[in-house]
Amino acid sequence: MAAPTQPTITLYRGFAIRGAHVPSPFVNKLEARLRIGGLTYRVETGSPLHAPRGKLPYIELSSAPAAGDGEKLGDSALIARRLVEDGHMADLNAGLTPVERARDLAVRALLEDRLYFFQCRERWIDNYYVMRDTVLAQIPYPIRIFVGLLAYRNQKNVLHGQGVLRFTDEEAAAQRHEAWESVNAMLVDSRSKAQAAGRDGPFWVLGGANPTEADPVVFGFIAGALSCKMAPDTEKIIRGMPAVMEYARRIHDRYFSDYQRWHD
Repeated sequence: MAAPTQPTITLYRGFAIRGAHVPSPFVNKLEARLRIGGLTYRVETGSPLHAPRGKLPYIELSSAPAAGDGEKLGDSALIARRLVEDGHMADLNAGLTPVERARDLAVRALLEDRLYFFQCRERWIDNYYVMRDTVLAQIPYPIRIFVGLLAYRNQKNVLHGQGVLRFTDEEAAAQRHEAWESVNAMLVDSRSKAQAAGRDGPFWVLGGANPTEADPVVFGFIAGALSCKMAPDTEKIIRGMPAVMEYARRIHDRYFSDYQRWHD
């Protein structure tokens, strides 16, 4: 049976910048997933106000080239699942054993459900002014102050309720570093397996010959940290891990040759 015709995909990233990765790990994750899946897409800025779930990124699927009249989908994981279910992308985890699927899920949870909140604290609490003037850059300055304070208050409430804001600065930094050390350990091992097998190009977080659903997530977090100025501690951690840097560089070079890369 022939594969269904790919719909026109418009990806709304929330940033006006083009031809480069953005600070959002979830935007980078979704772009990596689309490219690994062999899908083409166009990029628009968009806004959480127009997003189906009130957050970025989101996409619009249309049978016509023009954007604005298609079906909008939100949440990066659900978007990928929908495209797989519709036959537009292959399931990267289809060949995994149950144990491998559990490992893949654990890696994603470590980053998306744990590290993410510590990075939000670093960006919105520890480096608020840089964060505000980056993500709200399109808003005129006097209004940006007011909107920024609303965003800061919301983030503070979320992080306090989640528990991340209840740690001291030193405790939060230690747990952020612990997460990246775990990722680094997996990538050091994966790189060794790829070298032993004589594989060129990207190596993958679970150590196999092909990517799994965890790889767009890991890449998304690395690219996001290297593409912003509001998380200096995270950037320093990552740049001090050669295997992490090489992992991201190889994926970038294969799938994002049209994008500007961070400075090594």
